[in-house]
Amino acid sequence: MREVFQVFNVLVTNDDGINSPGLITLIKTLAGSEFKVWVCAPDGERSAASHSITMHSPLRVTALSLSEDEMVENRWCVGGSPVDCVKLAIEELMPLKPDIVVSGINSGFNLGTDVMYSGTVSAAAEAAIYGIPSLAISLSDKGCSYDFETAATVARRVVCAVLKNGLPSGVFLNVNVPKTSDNTCVSDFRLTRVGTLRYSNVFDRRTDPRGRVYYWMCGNVMAAEDGDGYDTYAVDNGFVSISPLKIDVTDYSFLEKMKNWNFD
Repeated sequence: MREVFQVFNVLVTNDDGINSPGLITLIKTLAGSEFKVWVCAPDGERSAASHSITMHSPLRVTALSLSEDEMVENRWCVGGSPVDCVKLAIEELMPLKPDIVVSGINSGFNLGTDVMYSGTVSAAAEAAIYGIPSLAISLSDKGCSYDFETAATVARRVVCAVLKNGLPSGVFLNVNVPKTSDNTCVSDFRLTRVGTLRYSNVFDRRTDPRGRVYYWMCGNVMAAEDGDGYDTYAVDNGFVSISPLKIDVTDYSFLEKMKNWNFD
Protein backbone atom coordinates (compact mmCIF):
# COMPACT_ATOMS: atom_id res chain seq x y z
CA MET A 1 0.00 0.00 0.00
CA ARG A 2 1.41 3.36 -1.03
CA GLU A 3 1.99 5.93 1.68
CA VAL A 4 -0.04 9.11 1.21
CA PHE A 5 1.77 12.38 1.87
CA GLN A 6 0.08 15.64 2.75
CA VAL A 7 0.65 18.34 0.17
CA PHE A 8 1.09 21.85 1.56
CA ASN A 9 0.17 24.94 -0.43
CA VAL A 10 3.02 27.45 -0.25
CA LEU A 11 2.61 31.05 -1.41
CA VAL A 12 5.93 32.59 -2.42
CA THR A 13 6.54 36.32 -2.88
CA ASN A 14 9.36 38.85 -2.53
CA ASP A 15 10.29 42.51 -2.99
CA ASP A 16 13.03 42.07 -5.62
CA GLY A 17 10.58 41.21 -8.39
CA ILE A 18 9.19 38.20 -10.22
CA ASN A 19 12.40 37.58 -12.19
CA SER A 20 14.87 37.87 -9.31
CA PRO A 21 17.32 34.95 -8.96
CA GLY A 22 16.56 34.58 -5.25
CA LEU A 23 12.87 34.00 -5.94
CA ILE A 24 13.55 31.58 -8.79
CA THR A 25 15.99 29.53 -6.70
CA LEU A 26 13.51 29.41 -3.81
CA ILE A 27 10.75 28.18 -6.13
CA LYS A 28 12.94 25.41 -7.55
CA THR A 29 13.96 24.26 -4.07
CA LEU A 30 10.44 24.20 -2.62
CA ALA A 31 8.55 22.78 -5.61
CA GLY A 32 8.12 19.04 -5.18
CA SER A 33 5.95 16.22 -3.91
CA GLU A 34 5.14 17.73 -0.50
CA PHE A 35 4.77 21.37 -1.56
CA LYS A 36 2.52 22.92 -4.17
CA VAL A 37 4.03 26.33 -4.85
CA TRP A 38 2.01 29.40 -5.82
CA VAL A 39 3.87 32.56 -6.84
CA CYS A 40 2.62 36.14 -6.62
CA ALA A 41 5.37 38.76 -6.77
CA PRO A 42 5.88 42.36 -7.89
CA ASP A 43 6.58 43.01 -11.56
CA GLY A 44 9.80 44.81 -10.65
CA GLU A 45 12.04 45.99 -7.83
CA ARG A 46 10.11 47.05 -4.71
CA SER A 47 12.86 47.07 -2.08
CA ALA A 48 12.17 49.22 1.00
CA ALA A 49 8.46 49.29 0.17
CA SER A 50 7.78 48.49 3.83
CA HIS A 51 4.09 47.72 4.51
CA SER A 52 2.74 49.99 1.79
CA ILE A 53 -0.40 49.12 -0.15
CA THR A 54 -1.73 50.53 -3.42
CA MET A 55 -4.94 52.53 -2.96
CA HIS A 56 -4.88 55.37 -5.47
CA SER A 57 -4.15 53.50 -8.68
CA PRO A 58 -5.31 50.16 -10.11
CA LEU A 59 -3.42 46.93 -9.49
CA ARG A 60 -2.50 45.22 -12.76
CA VAL A 61 -2.05 41.46 -12.53
CA THR A 62 -0.43 39.33 -15.22
CA ALA A 63 -0.75 35.55 -15.20
CA LEU A 64 2.50 33.98 -16.37
CA SER A 65 2.87 30.82 -18.42
CA LEU A 66 4.47 27.69 -17.04
CA SER A 67 8.25 27.78 -17.07
CA GLU A 68 9.96 24.49 -17.92
CA ASP A 69 12.57 24.77 -15.20
CA GLU A 70 10.37 26.10 -12.37
CA MET A 71 7.70 23.37 -12.09
CA VAL A 72 5.09 25.92 -10.98
CA GLU A 73 1.72 26.21 -12.68
CA ASN A 74 0.36 29.26 -10.88
CA ARG A 75 2.43 32.43 -11.18
CA TRP A 76 1.31 36.04 -11.19
CA CYS A 77 3.20 39.31 -11.31
CA VAL A 78 1.60 42.41 -9.85
CA GLY A 79 2.15 46.10 -10.49
CA GLY A 80 2.19 46.80 -6.78
CA SER A 81 3.96 46.25 -3.48
CA PRO A 82 4.86 42.93 -1.83
CA VAL A 83 1.96 43.42 0.59
CA ASP A 84 -0.36 43.98 -2.38
CA CYS A 85 0.81 40.62 -3.74
CA VAL A 86 0.01 38.78 -0.53
CA LYS A 87 -3.40 40.41 -0.23
CA LEU A 88 -4.34 39.69 -3.85
CA ALA A 89 -3.14 36.10 -3.74
CA ILE A 90 -5.03 35.26 -0.55
CA GLU A 91 -8.25 37.11 -1.28
CA GLU A 92 -8.57 36.91 -5.06
CA LEU A 93 -6.12 34.75 -7.00
CA MET A 94 -5.73 31.53 -5.02
CA PRO A 95 -8.73 29.19 -4.78
CA LEU A 96 -7.77 28.23 -1.23
CA LYS A 97 -5.87 29.69 1.71
CA PRO A 98 -2.13 28.90 1.67
CA ASP A 99 -0.70 26.76 4.45
CA ILE A 100 2.36 28.99 4.68
CA VAL A 101 3.77 32.13 3.04
CA VAL A 102 7.48 32.49 2.26
CA SER A 103 8.90 35.89 1.27
CA GLY A 104 12.34 36.00 -0.38
CA ILE A 105 15.04 35.16 -0.99
CA ASN A 106 16.04 38.79 -0.58
CA SER A 107 19.31 40.00 -2.10
CA GLY A 108 20.90 41.45 1.01
CA PHE A 109 20.22 41.10 4.72
CA ASN A 110 17.22 42.41 6.64
CA LEU A 111 18.65 42.87 10.12
CA GLY A 112 17.96 45.24 12.98
CA THR A 113 15.92 48.26 11.95
CA ASP A 114 15.75 46.92 8.36
CA VAL A 115 12.62 45.06 9.44
CA MET A 116 10.81 48.41 9.59
CA TYR A 117 11.57 49.25 5.95
CA SER A 118 11.78 45.87 4.24
CA GLY A 119 9.17 44.83 1.70
CA THR A 120 10.36 41.25 2.15
CA VAL A 121 9.64 41.29 5.88
CA SER A 122 6.38 43.18 5.44
CA ALA A 123 5.01 40.56 3.05
CA ALA A 124 5.53 37.93 5.75
CA ALA A 125 3.95 40.25 8.32
CA GLU A 126 0.89 40.66 6.11
CA ALA A 127 0.42 36.90 6.01
CA ALA A 128 0.62 36.83 9.81
CA ILE A 129 -2.18 39.42 9.93
CA TYR A 130 -4.29 36.92 7.98
CA GLY A 131 -3.42 34.24 10.53
CA ILE A 132 -1.20 32.33 8.10
CA PRO A 133 2.23 31.03 9.24
CA SER A 134 4.94 32.90 7.40
CA LEU A 135 8.61 33.71 7.18
CA ALA A 136 10.88 36.18 5.43
CA ILE A 137 14.30 34.99 4.29
CA SER A 138 17.23 37.18 3.26
CA LEU A 139 20.81 36.50 2.19
CA SER A 140 23.70 38.67 3.31
CA ASP A 141 26.06 39.60 0.50
CA LYS A 142 29.12 40.82 2.40
CA GLY A 143 30.66 41.90 -0.90
CA CYS A 144 30.53 38.38 -2.36
CA SER A 145 28.45 36.77 -5.08
CA TYR A 146 25.09 35.50 -3.83
CA ASP A 147 24.75 31.79 -3.00
CA PHE A 148 20.98 31.48 -3.22
CA GLU A 149 21.01 27.67 -3.23
CA THR A 150 22.33 27.56 0.33
CA ALA A 151 19.73 30.11 1.45
CA ALA A 152 16.97 28.17 -0.33
CA THR A 153 17.99 24.99 1.50
CA VAL A 154 17.79 26.92 4.78
CA ALA A 155 14.36 28.22 3.78
CA ARG A 156 13.08 24.70 3.13
CA ARG A 157 14.32 23.53 6.54
CA VAL A 158 12.61 26.42 8.30
CA VAL A 159 9.38 25.90 6.34
CA CYS A 160 9.30 22.26 7.41
CA ALA A 161 9.93 23.24 11.03
CA VAL A 162 7.13 25.83 10.97
CA LEU A 163 4.64 23.40 9.44
CA LYS A 164 5.57 20.79 12.04
CA ASN A 165 5.56 23.03 15.12
CA GLY A 166 3.29 25.93 14.15
CA LEU A 167 3.55 29.61 15.10
CA PRO A 168 1.51 31.64 17.60
CA SER A 169 -1.16 33.92 16.21
CA GLY A 170 0.32 37.15 14.86
CA VAL A 171 3.90 35.83 14.90
CA PHE A 172 6.18 35.31 11.90
CA LEU A 173 9.88 34.55 11.40
CA ASN A 174 12.63 36.74 10.01
CA VAL A 175 15.47 34.55 8.73
CA ASN A 176 18.86 35.89 7.67
CA VAL A 177 21.48 33.69 6.06
CA PRO A 178 25.17 34.68 6.17
CA LYS A 179 27.31 34.60 3.06
CA THR A 180 30.72 33.00 3.28
CA SER A 181 33.46 33.74 0.77
CA ASP A 182 34.15 30.06 0.10
CA ASN A 183 30.48 29.10 -0.43
CA THR A 184 30.56 26.65 2.46
CA CYS A 185 27.25 25.22 3.60
CA VAL A 186 25.66 27.03 6.53
CA SER A 187 24.37 24.58 9.14
CA ASP A 188 24.33 26.39 12.50
CA PHE A 189 21.15 28.25 13.45
CA ARG A 190 20.76 30.87 16.17
CA LEU A 191 17.49 32.12 17.67
CA THR A 192 17.91 35.87 17.99
CA ARG A 193 16.34 39.18 18.89
CA VAL A 194 16.32 42.19 16.58
CA GLY A 195 19.47 44.29 16.76
CA THR A 196 20.06 48.02 16.33
CA LEU A 197 21.43 48.24 12.80
CA ARG A 198 21.56 51.83 11.54
CA TYR A 199 22.70 53.69 8.45
CA SER A 200 24.72 56.84 7.87
CA ASN A 201 22.43 58.41 5.30
CA VAL A 202 23.63 60.86 2.68
CA PHE A 203 21.32 62.88 0.46
CA ASP A 204 22.87 63.69 -2.90
CA ARG A 205 21.36 67.04 -3.96
CA ARG A 206 20.96 67.54 -7.71
CA THR A 207 19.16 69.83 -10.11
CA ASP A 208 17.22 68.67 -13.16
CA PRO A 209 17.34 70.49 -16.58
CA ARG A 210 14.32 72.56 -15.56
CA GLY A 211 16.03 73.87 -12.46
CA ARG A 212 14.10 71.77 -9.95
CA VAL A 213 16.04 70.34 -7.03
CA TYR A 214 15.82 66.61 -6.31
CA TYR A 215 17.68 64.16 -4.07
CA TRP A 216 19.09 60.66 -4.21
CA MET A 217 19.30 58.95 -0.83
CA CYS A 218 22.41 56.85 -0.32
CA GLY A 219 24.76 55.97 2.51
CA ASN A 220 26.44 53.10 4.31
CA VAL A 221 25.69 50.63 7.08
CA MET A 222 27.09 51.70 10.44
CA ALA A 223 28.93 49.05 12.42
CA ALA A 224 26.49 47.26 14.72
CA GLU A 225 27.47 47.13 18.39
CA ASP A 226 25.05 44.36 19.32
CA GLY A 227 26.38 41.40 21.26
CA ASP A 228 25.60 37.70 21.30
CA GLY A 229 21.90 36.95 21.02
CA TYR A 230 21.17 39.61 18.39
CA ASP A 231 20.52 39.00 14.69
CA THR A 232 23.35 41.28 13.59
CA TYR A 233 25.89 39.44 15.76
CA ALA A 234 24.73 36.01 14.56
CA VAL A 235 25.06 36.82 10.85
CA ASP A 236 28.38 38.62 11.34
CA ASN A 237 29.69 35.45 12.96
CA GLY A 238 28.49 33.06 10.27
CA PHE A 239 25.24 31.80 11.80
CA VAL A 240 21.75 31.66 10.36
CA SER A 241 19.64 34.10 12.38
CA ILE A 242 15.99 33.31 13.10
CA SER A 243 14.02 36.05 14.87
CA PRO A 244 10.36 35.60 15.84
CA LEU A 245 8.56 38.89 15.21
CA LYS A 246 4.99 39.83 16.06
CA ILE A 247 2.33 42.12 14.69
CA ASP A 248 1.43 43.52 18.12
CA VAL A 249 4.10 46.17 18.68
CA THR A 250 2.62 47.52 21.91
CA ASP A 251 5.14 48.25 24.66
CA TYR A 252 3.18 46.71 27.53
CA SER A 253 5.66 47.57 30.28
CA PHE A 254 5.64 51.26 29.36
CA LEU A 255 1.88 51.15 28.92
CA GLU A 256 1.60 50.36 32.62
CA LYS A 257 3.87 53.30 33.49
CA MET A 258 1.81 55.63 31.32
CA LYS A 259 -1.23 54.92 33.47
CA ASN A 260 0.36 57.29 36.00
CA TRP A 261 0.50 60.16 33.51
CA ASN A 262 -1.83 63.11 33.86
CA PHE A 263 -3.12 64.47 30.54
CA ASP A 264 -5.20 67.27 32.08
